[in-house]
Amino acid sequence: MSDQIPIPLDSPGDEKPTGEPDAVLSAPFGALAVYMQGARLAHVVFLQNDRSEKEAVDPETREVVRQLKRYLADPRASFDLRLDLKGSPFQRQVWKALQQISVGALVTYGDIAEQLDSSARAVGGACRANPVPIVVPCHRVVSAQGLGGFSGESRGYPIEAKRWLLVHEGALLM
Repeated sequence: MSDQIPIPLDSPGDEKPTGEPDAVLSAPFGALAVYMQGARLAHVVFLQNDRSEKEAVDPETREVVRQLKRYLADPRASFDLRLDLKGSPFQRQVWKALQQISVGALVTYGDIAEQLDSSARAVGGACRANPVPIVVPCHRVVSAQGLGGFSGESRGYPIEAKRWLLVHEGALLM
């Protein structure tokens, strides 16, 4: 069961995982590293280079990998995972709003900002701090002028990964 969750820079939601991931799975755009906190998913990290898969050793991590693989095969697959999300109250509000965006839909940073009586820039910061992209679908948020950023970047590999996710979900054409 998903915990419905969590802009100041350097807030608790900006922490990056350290150490070896609990699992690594191949993805069409590189690989995904999975970091757990006990039995809860704490981080999903995009890896640009194709990396050897690392098999999950415990049942909770195996379930996270199973659900991520299911999504990569079928974008309509939903997630039902226990999450360990650390973030400010504002970040949690944004992350909760992200979970309401349907597969194949796009919303702008401004749309979410208006809903939360905030600014598009603050929403973008909360999206950047999202520790579990794909599961909490920040890739479905775009700027008013185009794709916007992804993982704090505005070009390069992160944007190509975002584009792949949106094409996969039918929100963008190739």
